[in-house]
Amino acid sequence: MLTAACASSGATPRPFPTPGVSTAPVPGSSAAAPSTDEAPPAQPAEATLIDTALGLRGAAYRNGGSDPNGFDCSGFTQYVFAQHGITLPRDTREQFQVGEKVKLKDVKTGDLVFFHTVATGVSHVGIALNDDEFVHAPSTAGVVRVEHLSSAYWSKRFIAARRVTPAELAATPLPFPGATRLSRSAD
Repeated sequence: MLTAACASSGATPRPFPTPGVSTAPVPGSSAAAPSTDEAPPAQPAEATLIDTALGLRGAAYRNGGSDPNGFDCSGFTQYVFAQHGITLPRDTREQFQVGEKVKLKDVKTGDLVFFHTVATGVSHVGIALNDDEFVHAPSTAGVVRVEHLSSAYWSKRFIAARRVTPAELAATPLPFPGATRLSRSAD
């Protein structure tokens, strides 16, 4: 059975962009990717959500993965936001229910960006770096990397973006019976 969430589908969309073809370099970044068997580099206390996400570039894709040893798309976004005290649901479809819906022309740094890749509806998520780049854990053949929203592959699969802030999380209805309220953890 094919599901819409990358965390549980195990399917690799075709044709999925390959690392050597559609990765976007980030100015000032090193080309070396961190080893997948090591923890991500320590971030300074003032590290931003984007610093955390970019620090994980090169981490391997792992279906169901939600830590630096391997991520799937929703595990990656959940992990990055958790490092900054924001709890997201684990599933891509559930993440699509939180925050405020944002049109492509209004996407800002830190917004979640959603795509349809393996099934109709939301099946993939990443984090916007700016109005045209996003970072994500793409597929079983890839690693966490940066790509362009305007690329031929991603632009035709874009569904919407969601802006997640603590105030919006408090006002967001629970996505399904039995769900727990999203919260900002205390540091």
